[in-house]
Amino acid sequence: MKAVVLAAGQGTRMRPLSESVPKPMLPVADRPLSAHTVDAAIDAGADEIVLVIGYEAETVRDYFGVEYRGVPVTYAVQEVQAGTADAVNSARDHLEGPFAVLNGDNLYDPDAVDRLFDACPAICAIEVDEPSNYGVLSTDGEMDTRVTGIVEKPDDPPTNLANAGAYAFPAEAREWLEVPASERGEREITDVVAQVIDEHDVTAVTLERWLDVGRPWELLEANEWKVGDLDRRIDGDVSEAATLEGPVVVEAGATVRPGVVIEGPVLIRAGATVGPNAYVRGSTMVGRNAEIGHSVEIKNSVISRGTSVSHLSYVGDSVLGQDVNFGAGTNVANLRHDDADVKFTVKGDRVSTGRRKFGVVAGDEVKTGINSSLSPGLKLGPGAMTRPGETVDRDR
Repeated sequence: MKAVVLAAGQGTRMRPLSESVPKPMLPVADRPLSAHTVDAAIDAGADEIVLVIGYEAETVRDYFGVEYRGVPVTYAVQEVQAGTADAVNSARDHLEGPFAVLNGDNLYDPDAVDRLFDACPAICAIEVDEPSNYGVLSTDGEMDTRVTGIVEKPDDPPTNLANAGAYAFPAEAREWLEVPASERGEREITDVVAQVIDEHDVTAVTLERWLDVGRPWELLEANEWKVGDLDRRIDGDVSEAATLEGPVVVEAGATVRPGVVIEGPVLIRAGATVGPNAYVRGSTMVGRNAEIGHSVEIKNSVISRGTSVSHLSYVGDSVLGQDVNFGAGTNVANLRHDDADVKFTVKGDRVSTGRRKFGVVAGDEVKTGINSSLSPGLKLGPGAMTRPGETVDRDR
C-alpha cells in the first residue's frame, strides 16, 4: 500500500519556530516530526511514501531524498493550501490501488497504524473527553467496528471517538478527491471519507495515543513523548566525572564534560557539548552542535541545532529555535505567580497552553544579553534581541 503523508503546511500557529522551517520538519527527539509519521507507515508495510510538499519544500526533499529506509519516496506539490482533500488530490497521479493518508504533523500510536493498513478501508479514532471539539465518528458498535458517519464538532456527539486524521482508502477513492469547497473555503478530506462510508464498510481503528502538533507547547509535548521512548545509549565522549541517570542517549560526536548531571529521559545529539557542571533533566532534547555551558540548568526543553545557552543560565519548559544565543545569566521563568495556566500568543490571540509550567519560545537566531530575565509564555521572533539585565514580559 502507498502512504500519502501530508507535509505541505507552514504551520502559522507554530510561529516563530516555523518562520524558516516547515512545521513537519521541526525536531521531535532524534528526527523531524514528519519522519515519525513516515516511519510508522513503513513499519506498517507501506511500499512507497508519497510526500505532499509546499512551504519550504526543499527542506523536506533534502531529508527524505528519493529513498528512505529502503522504501521509494515520491513528491507531490500542493501549490495553494486549499484543504486536506486538495492536498491528497495533488498526489492522485501517484495513486494506484488502496492508499493510506496520514498527517505529517501528527504523532500516531504505531500499532494502530499497522491495524489501519490491515483493516482498509478504515479510519483512526481516539477516545476524547470533550468530543464536541472534534470531528466525531458514529459507529454501529463500541470499538473497532463499522463507521456509519462523521460529523464536525457536534453539539450532541454520537460517540466519544474523535477523528484522528489517518485513513486507509480503497482504490476508487482516488476518483472522489475533487470535492467542492466547504463553508470555510477548503476542500475537506472528510467529504471523501463520507463517500467511502456510503460505499464500503469502514472500520474504526482506535488509537492508544495520538497528538496533533500544531502549537509550540504541543511540540514540547511531542518531544516529551518521543524522548521518553528512547532506550539508554551512550556513544559520545562522556567524562568519568559526569553522572548520567536513567534513559539518557548521548550520540556519537557529542561531549559531556566533568561535573555534569543528566537525569533521563534526555537526548544529547551529535556534535553537542554539555558542561562542565551543567544539569540537564526532564525530557530534554539538546540538538546537533548545540552548546550548554558551565553551571547551566536545562529542564524539559527543546534546544535546537546550533543553539548556545551560556554559563549560569536556566531554561525550563521552553523551545529554542536554531542558532539561538542565550547570554550568560539568562533566566527563563516558567511558572506564573498566580499558579494559573500559562498563556501564549497564537495568531495574535493570547490563548491558554493548558500547562501550569511553560517558558519561552524563541525563533531562530534570537540573542539575549547577559542577565536577561524572560517571563512565562514569552514569544521571541527570529533575530529578536534583549539588552543586558533586561526583564522581558512582552512578545517581541
